[in-house]
Order: sequence, then C-alpha cells, then structure tokens
Amino acid sequence: MSLNIIVLAKQVPDTRNVGKDAMKADGTINRAALPAIFNPEDLNALEQALRIKDANPGSTVTILTMGLPRAAEVIREAMYRGADGGIVLTDRALGGADTLATSYSLAQAVKKIGNYDIILGGRQAIDGDTAQVGPQIAEKLGIPQVTYAEDILSIGDGKVVVKRRLENGVEVVKAPLPCVVTVNGSAAPCRPRNAQRLMKFKYAVSESEKNGLKPEIAAIVEKRPYLTIKEWGAAFVEADPEQIGLAGSPTKVKAVENVVFTAKENLCMDGKNDAQIEDLVKELIANHTIG
Repeated sequence: MSLNIIVLAKQVPDTRNVGKDAMKADGTINRAALPAIFNPEDLNALEQALRIKDANPGSTVTILTMGLPRAAEVIREAMYRGADGGIVLTDRALGGADTLATSYSLAQAVKKIGNYDIILGGRQAIDGDTAQVGPQIAEKLGIPQVTYAEDILSIGDGKVVVKRRLENGVEVVKAPLPCVVTVNGSAAPCRPRNAQRLMKFKYAVSESEKNGLKPEIAAIVEKRPYLTIKEWGAAFVEADPEQIGLAGSPTKVKAVENVVFTAKENLCMDGKNDAQIEDLVKELIANHTIG
C-alpha cells in the first residue's frame, strides 16, 4: 500500500539568539534578522512520516512550508533525511499572518496538492506556542484530526491508529483517512541526515535561489528536475486576499515590550548564622524555588 503523505514544517527563529532587532515596528517578527532553524516538533512529525514511508513501499513524503524563500532550507533538510520533495508557499501578501490566516493559506496549498492520505505536523511552533494551525487546517479541509500524537501505531484499511500523550496519561485512538495528525515533542526524534541523500540533494534549490547559482551548478539543476523545490504564491493556490496575511489576521500585536531580568542582591553566609539560613530558606519557599 502506497500513501501520499504531507508534512507541515516551519522555519522558525532560534529563540536562543533573540537580539534587539527581533521585532519590526508593526509588532511582527523580523525573521530576516534572526537565525533560523527547523521547528523542533515538526522534525518529530517528519520522523513519523518517514516511518510510515518505510513501512509502505512506494509512499511519498512532501514537505509544505510557508515563509520567506529561504524557508526552502527546511525542505532540503527534510530531503536529506528521506522526504521526496517539497513546496515553499511564499508571497509578500502572506506576511504578518496569524494562525487563522496561516492555516487558511496552508489549507489552500494542501487543496492544490490534492490526493493526500495523511497530513502530519508538529504540535506547535516555538515562535508562537499556540498549537492552533494544525487543527485549524483540519477544520478548513473538513477532515478529522488527532492531536498530541506520540506514535503512529498502524495505518491501513483507510484508518490510522495513533498513541496520544496527554497530561494525565496515554490513550490510543483510531481515525479515518485522510486526517491531520499533530505530533508531540515526546515522540521519537528525527533520524539524522543520510550521507547518500545529502550528496544526491545538496544542490536542491527553490526557484528564487536559482538566480544566485554558479553556471556549473545551474546546469546540474537544469538536468535534474528532482533538484527543483517548488515555489507557490497566493494567487497560485487561489487564496482570497481578504483571508491572508495581515488583512486576514484578526489577531493584532498591540505592543511589544523588552523585558530585562536583573539579578537580585546575593546573600553571603558563612554557614554559622542560623538566622540567616532560616531567612534564606523562607525566601526560597516563598518564591517557589524549593517546596
């Protein structure tokens, strides 16, 4: 049984390296100024997709990402690990989208892809932590959804069996295909790059990236169609201009505030003053450092 699998992946700002230029004046993230990484839980979702592909010969894994043209990097990373290709949904009109506008745009792209059996994605992205996009895509496509997935136990006969990791335990559920499954960070980590695939796809580029290629590399890409990462715009996926980007985002950033943590005064003790020790323990309990 072969399956057509879509993995939703996002290139996100590395929150460990946020600088003073991280936000624009309008309150949106200045993604061009931040180091970018593959969203961690999307990597967990990719591993589940690759396991399904391994167990079902002939299956394909297509990565769908929305962002700047440089987001093609996450597709390359996925191809090095086992994905077959991908699409970058990129357009200035899509900029500044909240979860509602993002899910609409991605749902339109999924409809354009068509003929899919299962859609996998991370539970949430580290630049938003809302966990809304996956479920909203399922709603807009009119298909079932399974959230908080930790493992795809089986898939076949038009159904998928999923183990979910919840706050108070684990449950196993069955859902009809096609469906959306969002994957927890507690799921299996993604496999590393494969050396042979790295050599095969190292010149994979999006349409925007072709402009800067050396002539000899451009010739290789031209001869090998599988090295071209597709780029789609809002018009290509037939997106309603009123439902994308800032125009389609009811959530607006009212203000952005930089919070600077300052160190408190340290208390130095020689270990012989019982009153000082007692005061310190009380303070640690009061601020929930201990107890």
